[in-house]
Amino acid sequence: MPRTAACCQRSAIIILDSDDTEQADLRGGRSPWFATSSHPPRRELGENLTCDALIIGAGITGSLVAERLTRQGLDVIIVDRELPGRGSTTASTSMLLWEIDRPLRELSELYGFERASRAYRASRDAVAGLKSLVWRLGIACDVRDKNSLYLAAGEGSAGLMEEHRVRARAGLPGDFLDHAVLLDRFGITRAGAIVSSGAADADPMKLAHGLLRTALARGARLFEADAVAFEAAGRAVNVRMANDREIEARSVVLATGYVMPDIVHSTVHAVSSSWAIATVPQPQNLWNDGTLIWEDAEDYLYARTTRAGRIIIGGEDSTEIVEPEARDRLIPEKSRALVQRLAALWPAARPDIEFRWSGTFDTTHDGLPLIGPVPGAKGVYAAYGYGGNGITFSFLAARLIGDLIAGKTSPLLADFAIDRDGRNSG
Repeated sequence: MPRTAACCQRSAIIILDSDDTEQADLRGGRSPWFATSSHPPRRELGENLTCDALIIGAGITGSLVAERLTRQGLDVIIVDRELPGRGSTTASTSMLLWEIDRPLRELSELYGFERASRAYRASRDAVAGLKSLVWRLGIACDVRDKNSLYLAAGEGSAGLMEEHRVRARAGLPGDFLDHAVLLDRFGITRAGAIVSSGAADADPMKLAHGLLRTALARGARLFEADAVAFEAAGRAVNVRMANDREIEARSVVLATGYVMPDIVHSTVHAVSSSWAIATVPQPQNLWNDGTLIWEDAEDYLYARTTRAGRIIIGGEDSTEIVEPEARDRLIPEKSRALVQRLAALWPAARPDIEFRWSGTFDTTHDGLPLIGPVPGAKGVYAAYGYGGNGITFSFLAARLIGDLIAGKTSPLLADFAIDRDGRNSG
């Protein structure tokens, strides 16, 4: 591949993760949106190419990044070794929450109030930005404005009352509901809850494919290819594929989901498994406005509805059972447990289950994503929206990385840095 003089100084070749994880390893069973959208056409990579930005991964994160960078006028190539969106994206429950897995009160104790509030406000703005983008582009993905209901998991609600107070100080929306008001408004028997505006839900496959098609219509190119190594070369990065073809890019974005390459070193994340079920359509049995539900607990239960009137409920998370076969063997057992938890949460629901599935995901100990430059790999950026806010954080990653490539920066990049140590920096 020809190079200019400015690009002739090379660093050592870094090999990407040789992990043989397959796309199907990232999820088992079948979700309601597994086949709701045909994937955009892709080609085999038959020659060496150059571009402004190479995105590795064509799931929801890669699609959001591709839309952003093509909107900035960049020449974009997307590669994925598997079908776009058929990995973790199809296992997502697509609850577009701005509330972070770590409560604001706890995140404030870890990092200080200002830094914690900044992350929460950025997450809230990301959900609003994603909804605006979908509506502006006319993507048919069943996106709906929703409130969120953050339920007390135990017998008391003191923690939620304190969380509400801290959120109010940060200027975040939400009302505290005591037991009586919660029961009256939602028919749910818990000690208390916080109800907040600004959330949403969607079909993640339709969303990912709609964004990808938008990027392709702007000139992006999509290839079936497996990136195995790269080398920095002055102002460019040369990425070698498994078939020995190469792509030279000024910027490379890693949007590989839960298959993290070895070049990304982080001590704040861990692999987990989660399980979910979806009922048959029963629009007559849904709770008030299909509000998104989750709990004030470390391993929380989460629930949503769909436009077709299904109830989706998930949880039973485990950091110990992450091997795909062991995880998937538990689908029947976990499904039964989720049916029982659905009956306790919402007795009006018919327990007729049509879809059962499991998925692999990553969490971070602080609930924040991993976004920004990859240390020691010039020109390479990470876009990992780990945690329960995966799609929300993926939108935020697209925005932040797009700005970085355009020469702008943000204090959020320090907050979400891959090599952050997780200690309070004030």
